[in-house]
Amino acid sequence: MSAVEAGIIPISDFAGRTAVVTGAGSGIGRALVRALSRAGANVVLADRHGEAITAVAEEIRASGGRALPVPTDVADPAAVDALAEAAYAEFGAVHVLCNNAGTSTVGYSWQTPLSDWDLALGVNLMGVVHGIRSFVPRMIDGGDPGHVVNTASMAGLMPVPMKAPYTASKHAVVGLSQVLLAELRASGTPIGVSVVCPGAVATSILEEERARYAGAPIASAAQDVLDQLKDTVDNGIAPDTAADIILGAIRAGRFWSFPNAHDYFGLLDQQHDAMLHGS
Repeated sequence: MSAVEAGIIPISDFAGRTAVVTGAGSGIGRALVRALSRAGANVVLADRHGEAITAVAEEIRASGGRALPVPTDVADPAAVDALAEAAYAEFGAVHVLCNNAGTSTVGYSWQTPLSDWDLALGVNLMGVVHGIRSFVPRMIDGGDPGHVVNTASMAGLMPVPMKAPYTASKHAVVGLSQVLLAELRASGTPIGVSVVCPGAVATSILEEERARYAGAPIASAAQDVLDQLKDTVDNGIAPDTAADIILGAIRAGRFWSFPNAHDYFGLLDQQHDAMLHGS
């Protein structure tokens, strides 16, 4: 079923629209903000790191765009409510919501402290939940075509050993996104949904993770995973490339978006074959 057949009107022109992006201080989020602004959208930047989003907002304003930075911890529902209030107060409407903020942890699932589970689920999953609860009702009431983008990962479709909280949270984001799309279609609202499952993208997420564990003893296997992932991430596609692919999904009203994930499709085929044959 195409987006139009489902009653969704893809946003082909971002000029004059307003987009909210969480995790906008770095990586894919920062690239999304820049790409949306270049396409003519007003942008609202949310991130725990206020200095980072202020710098990006100033850059966008210097280029003639409209940008509003709002320091936000997406794990806090009141903070996301305040983000929505600020966005609507400034621009009057929100047409594109990018629930992109993410974090990661490392370690054996049976050794991972509850604080790591709380962190990963709070940001990666509940950050998306809070975004949906704070913005989607307003978007529906506005009556305009809109789009929700939820950033998951290829870890949302297959397991990543030593990354149990990350894998669990990203699997949940994929499932939540599928339910949200079905509900919006059934309700006849002109709002589309995309779930983004990137492969390797050259972002700073692993550097933040390394800093979190600096000076703390972790299993040698966990350190090996961090080292291997660093090489993979360093050789990933640029965030700007990922952002362009995501904007393409919004323009097409396409649900699945796979920036740089083709190397994993063979593994997905094997996984699906094992599921279907009960092996």
